[in-house]
Amino acid sequence: MSRHLDIDVAIIGGGLVGSSAALALRGIGFSVALLDKGYCGAQASGVNYGGVRRQGRPVEQLALSQRAHAVWPRLQALIGIDGEFLRSGHLKLARNETDMAALETYAGETAGHGLDLELIGHNGLRERFGWIGEGVVGASFCPGDGHANPRLVSTGFAAAARRAGVQVLENTPVRGVTRNGEGFALEAGEGLSLGARFVINSAGAWAGPFAESFGEAVPLARIYPSMVVTEPVEPVMSVNIGMEGGGIYARQVERGNCVVGGERALPLDDPDFSRPRGEGALSIMNRAAELFPGLRHGQAIRFWSGTEGAMPDRNPVIGPSLTTPGLFHAFGFTGAGFQIAPGVGEVLAELVRDGTTTTPIESFSIGRFGKLPSARIHQGSAAGQNQEPQQTGETRP
Repeated sequence: MSRHLDIDVAIIGGGLVGSSAALALRGIGFSVALLDKGYCGAQASGVNYGGVRRQGRPVEQLALSQRAHAVWPRLQALIGIDGEFLRSGHLKLARNETDMAALETYAGETAGHGLDLELIGHNGLRERFGWIGEGVVGASFCPGDGHANPRLVSTGFAAAARRAGVQVLENTPVRGVTRNGEGFALEAGEGLSLGARFVINSAGAWAGPFAESFGEAVPLARIYPSMVVTEPVEPVMSVNIGMEGGGIYARQVERGNCVVGGERALPLDDPDFSRPRGEGALSIMNRAAELFPGLRHGQAIRFWSGTEGAMPDRNPVIGPSLTTPGLFHAFGFTGAGFQIAPGVGEVLAELVRDGTTTTPIESFSIGRFGKLPSARIHQGSAAGQNQEPQQTGETRP
């Protein structure tokens, strides 16, 4: 049986970016269809580490990160659950003086951005965070950062969008998108066609072909972060932990489980999927036991990995298409999209409604990867400024 659906906005990809955009768009009156080839939040958004941090981001991301920072404490009111969000603070450790100097430089570069970073020397670290092992010379502490449960948050936004009236279409892969007059024609799933005035490409690691089909090829790669979770243990760490230069990150949830990451999994023959490496998981746990002595006798109970889209400059693509009015991109978050996703959703809703956004996103233009037209050519017409949203209409021939 075939059917047709007419909406204002079609969103390709039901991860946290797509579902938060869908919820924000419904909040300002647009009719929306959220399409995912599997289940909403089942890919990178739902299997990541769960860090809710601003610290360590490139300076150009901080305005967007600050916008998202204001959303996280409002999760209960916004989506009906708190997502186990805990504003624990984020402590970034330095293994040597070079790393500490890098933290000091970053603190200077980001002063005035609202992070309120505190640099902590070796003695202060031992006094305040005595549960950290030897081999650390200092740290940078961001008290307003924290962590949350990605499995709850990612599905929570999609569920809230559905309750708000978004047509959430899971197991519905988008097979084709074409520009059609003043809007777009989409073919999806088995016999579903859609007409939309706007399209948002938030398809994560699968976003590249959609962008390329509109003449905007980008160097989108895939990464496969791998995590380990332990059995519930006595309190080991009180803050979300990161390491300057990478290597390990860790947090402990209220019920006692510790989530530890810092390795990469291996893609399977089907690169949509991956498998944690046994030696990688062992390496993560050995590093964690060395850094956190309280974990030396903890038992790992689960390992997992996920597929994420990555850009070579580690900044996402966010903003209007430079070739096609009405098309917007939001992908390539390179393992750091969880915290900023709710802010990205708000930005996308503003772009659709107004043709501009109050948050600076120029650094994330898709045009930075090639000779594409200036964003000023299509930004206004792409957004359809001040157009009234349509009501959802569905027919079944």
